[in-house]
Amino acid sequence: MTLVDQGVESYPFGPAEQVNVHPRYAELRTKPGLTRVTMPHGGDAWLATRYEDIKTVLADSRFSRAATVGKDVPRVRLFFEEQNIMSMDDPEHGRLRRLVAKAFTVRRVEAMQKRSQEICDGLVDELVASGKPADIAEKLAWLLPITVICEMLGVPLEDHMRFRGWIDTWLVVGEEDAVDAMNEARYERLPEYMSALIAKRRAEPTDDLLSDLVAARDDDDQLSEEELVTMGIALLATGHHTTANQMANHLFTLLSERERWERLVADPELVPQAVEELLRFTPLSPYSENTRIALEDIGVGGHLVLAGEAVMVFPAVGNRDPDIFERPEELDLARAHNPHIAFGHGVHHCLGAPLARMELRIALSTLIRRLPTLRLAVPPEEVPWKVDHVVRGVSALPVTW
Repeated sequence: MTLVDQGVESYPFGPAEQVNVHPRYAELRTKPGLTRVTMPHGGDAWLATRYEDIKTVLADSRFSRAATVGKDVPRVRLFFEEQNIMSMDDPEHGRLRRLVAKAFTVRRVEAMQKRSQEICDGLVDELVASGKPADIAEKLAWLLPITVICEMLGVPLEDHMRFRGWIDTWLVVGEEDAVDAMNEARYERLPEYMSALIAKRRAEPTDDLLSDLVAARDDDDQLSEEELVTMGIALLATGHHTTANQMANHLFTLLSERERWERLVADPELVPQAVEELLRFTPLSPYSENTRIALEDIGVGGHLVLAGEAVMVFPAVGNRDPDIFERPEELDLARAHNPHIAFGHGVHHCLGAPLARMELRIALSTLIRRLPTLRLAVPPEEVPWKVDHVVRGVSALPVTW
């Protein structure tokens, strides 16, 4: 095992452009070892660009997320990593995940399928009634996941514009001028809101996920009050924010080259495969985040990462690895072999993946059935995109039909 000196790259390599992956990743993937990068904050790190190397870092418990909490480690955002289930290592991570999994079950997701279809149909009714052109990102892609997670958690839907705004503020990349607003949203508004909901569910339990979390037990252990609040916020945020952005991004990907859309209209049975391929093809983030710190010297892809060094991974880059995926830069809606890592890998694999898949399939199936003539109302290059945000997404998606 050797240290490989490839020079130091400035990271990120460039601004995000639509759903494209920066070409520098593919160039670096052909070189041996990992790539040394200088991050905007915290110094230098190693960047993994190959599928197998990314999976190794995600799965090996010697690469720690907990070691980043509150530390000035290499990272994209100015803000330090905070304590939550996504920044924990086992066994603490496993304890919380087991407690949450008791409430966030496949049975509950399956039970929501019929209701999710009803919600989607109602939103499409409203979309059509609003007239054309319409912003399908705002009227469907955001509202479907928000409505579903609100009903699952027991959060009043009428509050969605408030907590959505706080979550958006929390997830900006931001520099010094964003710190006060970000801290207020994350450490004041969201905890105050979630604490009040939890107190209400403790006093008056109902058939919802928050009530189940309050009652969750594991060998006489339970979620502490702080863990309950943090978990509630995490589920509320990830339960709609990532899916909403991906749903709109998937629609952009299909409609920007409309023969893709027309293929699904002609063959609706392709939808499940198409959703998996869109997840593989469409980056959720504009860059690598969620730094990991090596707890000891560890070999990755023939490269030696020393104890204390930071490693960055970007699953979207692994999803374009030609050693794993045939014609990786091509969107193949009928791709049969598709072991993508869009939902991560290892102990931090996304707990909400079944829910996200269900919502994405329902939305796509409903639209190709009810609005087969759907198309962009503006040229693809005129679709506006969010900037300065940790999740990649359109800020509006004007369509007509």
